[in-house]
Amino acid sequence: MHTAEKMAVLFGSYSLPLFAVSIFIATLTYITYKLLSSYLHQWFEMKPIPGVEGTYPFIGNALLFKNNAGDFFSQIVDFTREFSDTPLFKIWVGPLPLVVLFHAETVETVLTNPIHMEKAYVYNFLHPWLGTGLLTSTGPKWRQRRKMLTPTFHFSILTDFLEVMNEQAEILVDKLEKQAGKGPFNCFSYVTLCALDIICETAMGKKVYAQSNSESEYVKSVYKMSDIISRRQRTPWFWPDFVYNCFGQGQEHNKTLKVLQSFTYKVIRERAENISYVESDSDSDRDTKKRQAFLDMLLKTTYEDGSKMSHQDIQEEVDTFMFEGHDTTAASMNWVLHLLGSHPEALRKVQQELQEVFGSSDRSINTEDLKRLKYLECAIKEALRLFPSVPFFARNIGEDCRINGFKVPKGANAIVITYALHRDPRYFPEPEEFRPERFLPENSVGRPPYAYVPFSAGLRNCIGQRFALMEEKVVLASVLRNFNVEACQTREELRPVGELILRPEKGIWIKLEKRKPQTSSN
Repeated sequence: MHTAEKMAVLFGSYSLPLFAVSIFIATLTYITYKLLSSYLHQWFEMKPIPGVEGTYPFIGNALLFKNNAGDFFSQIVDFTREFSDTPLFKIWVGPLPLVVLFHAETVETVLTNPIHMEKAYVYNFLHPWLGTGLLTSTGPKWRQRRKMLTPTFHFSILTDFLEVMNEQAEILVDKLEKQAGKGPFNCFSYVTLCALDIICETAMGKKVYAQSNSESEYVKSVYKMSDIISRRQRTPWFWPDFVYNCFGQGQEHNKTLKVLQSFTYKVIRERAENISYVESDSDSDRDTKKRQAFLDMLLKTTYEDGSKMSHQDIQEEVDTFMFEGHDTTAASMNWVLHLLGSHPEALRKVQQELQEVFGSSDRSINTEDLKRLKYLECAIKEALRLFPSVPFFARNIGEDCRINGFKVPKGANAIVITYALHRDPRYFPEPEEFRPERFLPENSVGRPPYAYVPFSAGLRNCIGQRFALMEEKVVLASVLRNFNVEACQTREELRPVGELILRPEKGIWIKLEKRKPQTSSN
């Protein structure tokens, strides 16, 4: 073979790998260029916006962030105080810019614009657990799901869940009775397990007896997963999956995820197999038919083209409602107990209202009772103002926009700090004071709707907020009909931890005293 032929063969044998390497290098160079140019564009565009000191290229302010969840949350709250005279400020979490919003007018700008409807980048870390259900989906999928799921939260359907709420509240009262008169105890897990029993039965039609089995692996896994995700959200060097799986908590994340999803998968499979039994009209099934679970409705729901939701679609929504529907309400009810236990006059007013509605009766709570519990509702709303279950939420800025005169480029994220928003003295004078009367109709006149958003607001407001308020009224009314509450912690001792849900670092410690039967004409 001639030298020229040999070289041709040799060159030909290497041409494909060389070509592939060249393409790879060119692609990598292009991606790097695009990312770098986008980053620099955002950096210079956002320069006029006030920002936290200690910002470094590519890692942003991440080195400033405290590792402990309680310390981190305190740090964010301190930043909002530091910038209280500015309409917004910026933080860089790694290469990701965030504008921090905590005034009604700036929050409204973002939440009312459908262009900014997509959830922020950090919500991607919820996808392995919740998929792209109602909380995390966007665009046409979100619109389709929202339209399809809204009827399942109609008030007439929610009233069917009252029986479950009453039953579980009664079990909670029995559990708390054993603590009455015995001094301080941490009520947080008692209330949380009650909320878990309610959501399991209403969302999945599954009794898990969490109040009887407080060592529930599912409960522990929900808390563990919340902690794991919030840690990853604030450490950008663990955002890439490869780095996270090799050097972060990737293995623990996957192990916890398996517990959570295998639980709901098993329930969905069992429920789907028994759906014909649920739909039957036999006398023996009348109770089951009355107490259809959210899951039963999903199994029967159809898209506009007549097709049914896949089991994966259903799992996304069930996991989402299990997460959003028990942790948030449990935290809220615990904060209410602490605040009423710290304010005897407000507690007296709640119990006076309960006396007017129920007298000495120990009957279950019905829908008419719920309408009459106006002061209790004010107390719940005021607790959600001071301690919103979701202390912050974030959106992706879908196009270049101006927020209070500052230009914010497309691709930046806007984070709404509800904890700080709800403390605006313009709308809530003496904001640290617990005053349920703020939410009486006559005292709410003129308050901007975006000054108070415990359930978010705008297009993506919480679909389950009526369910949550109903549950909280039933459970808290049941507890306060039976017990006087005294808080055993000062506000300073609570140390709120703002992970995915706002919780007190060491629980809620209270003392209970059994109430004496009241005489009444009711």
